[in-house]
Amino acid sequence: MPRFDANLDYLFLEQDGLPSRIAAAAKAGFRGVEMLRPYATPAAEVKAALASAGVEAVLINSPTDPEKGTMGHAALPGNEAVFEAEIAQALDYAAAIGAGRIHVLSGRIDPDSAPARDTLIANLKRAAPEAEKRGITLLIEPLNGRDQPGYFLNRAEQGAEIVAAIGHAAVRLQFDCYHTQVQQGDVLRRLEGVLDLVGHIQIAGPPARVSPDQGEVNYPWLLAEIDALGYGGWIGFEYRCPEGTAAGLAWAAPYGIRAG
Repeated sequence: MPRFDANLDYLFLEQDGLPSRIAAAAKAGFRGVEMLRPYATPAAEVKAALASAGVEAVLINSPTDPEKGTMGHAALPGNEAVFEAEIAQALDYAAAIGAGRIHVLSGRIDPDSAPARDTLIANLKRAAPEAEKRGITLLIEPLNGRDQPGYFLNRAEQGAEIVAAIGHAAVRLQFDCYHTQVQQGDVLRRLEGVLDLVGHIQIAGPPARVSPDQGEVNYPWLLAEIDALGYGGWIGFEYRCPEGTAAGLAWAAPYGIRAG
């Protein structure tokens, strides 16, 4: 049975603030949560809410500024100092709340840029030992070019090649089934090809990034196949719920998730 976690930047938005969303996720049956931009909430408040709810902090993102259109700096040549500040902030926050994973945002630059690839590898090689010391895994995630035009990582194989080149146990691939379907298709075969390097999986229903019972992927079948492959990590629910979270979680009742 897969272990599901709730992305609190997409689910339980009816609740005001991260502590309330954490409590709502626990009530719905989630034992883990992921938070893309938690930094405005003091880490002590998040840690207390997690402890009270009995929920694990599965993942946070490295800092970014969506209003300015930034998507990180890890692959941007000449921005090494900015990356160092971002990863230091992320490591401190993750350690303070007990989050085991950080999605490190690469930034917007030509996906075929060799200097960008080399910069990303060098930055993560420098960051990996400190992450490992704190018990944290760094993740890189390919994003589709329709939702995130110009983002450096956009293919599963590209991400896996970079993780392999880094060659450190504290750096893994984040495999998003939605992004992979939109960008490349053939989700299961691509996942099989990179599974040994995968540290986290996310799901949503393409093409509209809604609940997994909608759209062009047969998720009950896909989740059973992922289970059969022996994947034992978390699978994050990262999708929009236009009709509210309760309606958006109805499909997951067979998996023990309940809301409303």
